[in-house]
Amino acid sequence: MVLPAGLPPLREVIARHGLDARRKLGQHFLLDANLVARIARQPGDLAGRHVIEVGPGPGGLTRALLDTDAQDITAVEVDPRAIAAVSELAESDPRLRVLAGDALALDLSTLVPAPRQIVANLPYNIASPLLVGWLRQAAQWEKLTLMFQEEVGDRICAAPDTEAYGRLGVLAQWICIAEFRMRIPPAAFVPPPKVWSAVVVLTPRPEQPDPALFSAMERLTAAAFGQRRKMLRGSLKALGGEALLGRAGIAPERRAETLSVAEFDRLARLL
Repeated sequence: MVLPAGLPPLREVIARHGLDARRKLGQHFLLDANLVARIARQPGDLAGRHVIEVGPGPGGLTRALLDTDAQDITAVEVDPRAIAAVSELAESDPRLRVLAGDALALDLSTLVPAPRQIVANLPYNIASPLLVGWLRQAAQWEKLTLMFQEEVGDRICAAPDTEAYGRLGVLAQWICIAEFRMRIPPAAFVPPPKVWSAVVVLTPRPEQPDPALFSAMERLTAAAFGQRRKMLRGSLKALGGEALLGRAGIAPERRAETLSVAEFDRLARLL
């Protein structure tokens, strides 16, 4: 990726704006231009797409997204220092809009028209709740290309009967096709986190559950995996226990991690 004329190196931007990464904001910055360019390619052709980036920091991934054919990019940032840094990019490319705000408190789907996508190196401390919120409204999104801690990426894409399989994986795979695309070492970040990171691409399925069914699935998976060492007859007792499992044709002595996403779907619909 070749930087547009006049753009300073990211380390200079960080120094000028006092943009030291803050743990309470879950900040770890990617400065490698080739690496962020690879991430920006993961969604495929962005021509005509309205892209939202959450937590742009000094703007490394933002620069890579501006190097694509995206119709426009909306960067949502809560840190005033980063807002100032990324706003400099908006001066050189009118496709970029910078919004001050907390992504957890915003309905991002109202910010841009369809077709809309999210491409983001998510703040680690709020990545999972952000994802669950976007899954609730998955019909509004064409694709989500997101970076998480590798452990979270593993959980999102995990198969049944594996250690990583749990509530987050059931919800994500029920709503989307989930693809584990990239592993990124700690040394790629400033400052380096203690763990590897992962880029996951989530493509919403053509048919999406209504809000009542999604709520039922949330209750079901919370109960099932909240006591994952228990047999389902016990962990789901408050939701109908053996009677519910019998209607679904699922043996009551099974445990949550052995159920497929399709079996969870069957139970949620009975709820």
